[in-house]
Amino acid sequence: MKQDQNQPDCHSHDQTRITRLVDPHEDGTVAESYRPDRFDQFPGQSQLVDNMRVYVQAARNRQGCLDHVLLYGPPGLGKTTLAHIIAGELEAGIYSTSGPALEKPRDIVGILTGLEQGSVLFIDEIHRLMVQAEEILYTAMEDHAVDLIVGEGGSARSVRITVAPFTLVGATTKAAMLSRPLMSRFGIREKLDYYSEKDLVEILTRYARVVGLRSNSQCLSLIARCSRGTPRIAQRLLRRIQDFAEVYHEGKMDPAWTISSLTRLGIDDSGLDQMDNKILQMMSHRFGDGPVGITSLAVAVGEDSSTLEDVYEPYLVYKGYLARTARGRVLTQKGKKHLSRHS
Repeated sequence: MKQDQNQPDCHSHDQTRITRLVDPHEDGTVAESYRPDRFDQFPGQSQLVDNMRVYVQAARNRQGCLDHVLLYGPPGLGKTTLAHIIAGELEAGIYSTSGPALEKPRDIVGILTGLEQGSVLFIDEIHRLMVQAEEILYTAMEDHAVDLIVGEGGSARSVRITVAPFTLVGATTKAAMLSRPLMSRFGIREKLDYYSEKDLVEILTRYARVVGLRSNSQCLSLIARCSRGTPRIAQRLLRRIQDFAEVYHEGKMDPAWTISSLTRLGIDDSGLDQMDNKILQMMSHRFGDGPVGITSLAVAVGEDSSTLEDVYEPYLVYKGYLARTARGRVLTQKGKKHLSRHS
């Protein structure tokens, strides 16, 4: 059938905005990745993983799509990795994009109409979706269709385009910024928490093996202890310490050298970096232990308030160095003790 000249070409979206990924074991020749691709390879987040394992198995048993999934929590905890694992466990293709990349309605329409039956659409930073793109998602998530207005003025008409059933996996560090209509359409909502030292050692052991880094369990434990409960930070620290070892220590990573390297990176024995300590110092010296608002604190330490709120504050609160109150942030007794030990 001839295409209506007024109907937009929904498959002509910018291909740079979306990446289609397939099962890494498809041809059986791909080397082991430092990213796990199955639930049983994913350390930590045990309750979340157990729940997702059940949801995925149930979906496979009924030969239907998995409910839409929202993964939220601080950055660097494995939301993207989990999205790929979900697709792998479903034996489905995965299409990956991000909220900021979907600038116009045609971007999301082109992606949705190009999805295959049962595939997974992963949208990172989903809280940054434009309102127009979000509204198009509603009908696609619930009714497997998108409604478009074609033409202008009196000749305008509504066109409904069918979308193949799919699973949306959204990831965000700011779940509170999602609109209620969008949030309500996620049948599965799972929060990722910070990792234990034991889980981080397991992650680092796998990473070191895959990329060929020389290390030992004592060094990895020291790095894990100073990684803010975050795999991304743990891997970054391991790479930097290995760099120092290659240049200054003949590639050897012993515990004493690891401690020395962490100090050189500005990380203390509690795992706090220079900005963490600067925040605590400002809270104590300039604001009398608080309370203080996030904007005033950000100006004092010379950092963007959103970075302070998203990157630094959650861990300091989690570890008990800061507390959030109705009047603002306050320095806790644990925070005061930390400052006295490192003054």
